[in-house]
Amino acid sequence: MVDTLKAGLIIVVTGLSGSGKTSALKSLEDHGFMAIDNLPVLLLPKLLVIRKESGDFIRLAVGMDAREADLLNNFEEVFRQARAMGYEARLLFLEADDQVLLKRFSETRRPHPLSQGGNLAAAILLEREKLAPLREIADLILNTTGLTAQRLREVVLERFVQNQERRNLVVEVLSFGFKNGLPPEADLMLDVRFLPNPFYVEKLRALDGRDERVSNYVLGFDETQKFLEKLLDLLDFLLPLYQREGKSYLTIAVGCTGGQHRSVALAAYLWERLKTCFSGSLVLRHRDIV
Repeated sequence: MVDTLKAGLIIVVTGLSGSGKTSALKSLEDHGFMAIDNLPVLLLPKLLVIRKESGDFIRLAVGMDAREADLLNNFEEVFRQARAMGYEARLLFLEADDQVLLKRFSETRRPHPLSQGGNLAAAILLEREKLAPLREIADLILNTTGLTAQRLREVVLERFVQNQERRNLVVEVLSFGFKNGLPPEADLMLDVRFLPNPFYVEKLRALDGRDERVSNYVLGFDETQKFLEKLLDLLDFLLPLYQREGKSYLTIAVGCTGGQHRSVALAAYLWERLKTCFSGSLVLRHRDIV
């Protein structure tokens, strides 16, 4: 088997225009990656041959998009060649909801690359359809609908920089509110709306689950403790299996009504407990806490 660390790490960043590809590339560039945007896919193997001859470990981030006619026809073969040369090659696919993309293009006043002076919504749909085959083979699909530019940079670094050398399973514990929509990145989704809601306790309503008083309230019920006991037993069974199958990222989403109290308290507790028994990398994120 090829030792992929001998040559280097390649991250190809692609996805829908307006979803944050430039921000993702810049964040990688700021942390030691050679970043090249709009590199024709057929030039990538030539570049890798030149870089490999230097004998240095290379970290390369490459932006590719639907404007290139050869991208879809040649991408998988180019990735195969890169891996055959000893590189670890990863594909990051960025996307966002249509309404968010429409708003972003309206705010920036920039034309969509596939729009020929026509309908912006149609251009977004066309790009989504053209890039569907790449989305199917992506190592990581990241929906940036609810992410600020800063949070997007943090997520990219968490996935590809801090944990790149360890190459372990990265587990993100995510709290969210159902009223704000389901998190599309979730692999495991837990609904904790069966627990008593601190929102209806006058002294707790204005607080959130990070506050010890809210956390103690949520964790103090017998049903909470039984739920956590069964959940931790399930994760103790599942996480080694995900690692064995080579899964790189796992998002455990914990949801309540508004994403302020119960889900936040349980996500934080779960994250703390996993730190004591899980050997991979852990990330905690509260999506709906402003």
